[in-house]
Amino acid sequence: MNIVLIGYRGTGKSVVGELLAVRLRMPCIGMDAEIVKKAGMSIPEIVDKFGWPKFRDMESEKARELAGLDNIIIDTGGGVIERPENVETLKTNSSIFWMQASVDAIVSRIQGGTERPALTSGKTFTEEVSEILEQRIPKYKSAAQYAIDTDDLTPEQVTDRIIKIWTE
Repeated sequence: MNIVLIGYRGTGKSVVGELLAVRLRMPCIGMDAEIVKKAGMSIPEIVDKFGWPKFRDMESEKARELAGLDNIIIDTGGGVIERPENVETLKTNSSIFWMQASVDAIVSRIQGGTERPALTSGKTFTEEVSEILEQRIPKYKSAAQYAIDTDDLTPEQVTDRIIKIWTE
């Protein structure tokens, strides 16, 4: 059985995934990092060269590959829920945890990051986060078995909550 972490960028998936890996002695695999490694280029480069649909195809391929493994922690990209088949694939052998955060918390955590290209054009960063989050919340809610609001919790506290749920 796997642990899958979903949620928007800046909700703490990567940090919590690494903490869970140490505490549960399970490998943590970052989907985006695996895609970057396989493509030999950054996500902005993939999107610039091939477009978002190609990146989403690569993400779906990685979701299928990782879902076939056991006893791993999967740190997904924020948009993995954009394709229902990814969610269905990941649900087959996993508990899915949605890491939630407010727009303000997300913006304060990731503003200025360059590892992801813009998802909308002509908007401020805060407007983009708000718009995309509003579109994705129903998808995250539908995909997740558990939801944890990370706004006022440390990564260690989030990790503790996931482990408590996981071991019950």
